[in-house]
Amino acid sequence: MSIIDTEATLHEAHRDNHTHRDVNGGWLRPAVFGAMDGLVSNLALMTGVAGGAVSHRAIVITGLAGLAAGAFSMAAGEYTSVASQRELVEAELDVERRELRKHPADEERELAELYMSRGVQPDLAREVARQLSQDPEQALEIHAREELGIDPSDLPSPTVAAVSSFASFALGALLPLLPYLLGASALWPAVLLALMGLFGCGAVVAKVTARSWWFSGVRQLVLGGAAAALTFGLGHLFDTAIG
Repeated sequence: MSIIDTEATLHEAHRDNHTHRDVNGGWLRPAVFGAMDGLVSNLALMTGVAGGAVSHRAIVITGLAGLAAGAFSMAAGEYTSVASQRELVEAELDVERRELRKHPADEERELAELYMSRGVQPDLAREVARQLSQDPEQALEIHAREELGIDPSDLPSPTVAAVSSFASFALGALLPLLPYLLGASALWPAVLLALMGLFGCGAVVAKVTARSWWFSGVRQLVLGGAAAALTFGLGHLFDTAIG
């Protein structure tokens, strides 16, 4: 087999089999972690109140209040955080846009030097920088990616972040409430369902990590269970001290 045939075969194998996980997580990671946060926080809140030997009605009201407060808090926090980040990015893009307009030659030279620092031959680097700088918007996008590490065409939406955080947190927080809303009068069905949900969330998280699904599931189950046990004990301790 010739060298060309060998390289072609390797190229085909690489193209067919070489894949990567989504290291940014996409929509999956924030959605799963939002649901997980709702699960752990509301489960811990409800078990803490239940540890104080309060009525069934008080536990349900506490769970509903925890769901609403946590979901609105998550949405407001995400909106503010993403909006602030976007405003900062847009301000930096305005700075870069002005520099490209006022000092195009300097910016073109800066881009060429960047390529040269990465091993591109000087003449080729200058030619590439010249061609890329002919379109102002393309030049802005390239400078933003190279200097700021951002993609101007793919900035996060504060509204999408807020709505998704609200929905995922509310969904997670609803899980330990479901048994009570369906007529249960004891705490254990809520704890059991919540722990199952935690295991499921942990298993789904494994899709964006290198861990196995059962390891991630068990880890999240243990952490969530420990939080619930701790708050239940604290609730019982406070009830005893106050009573």
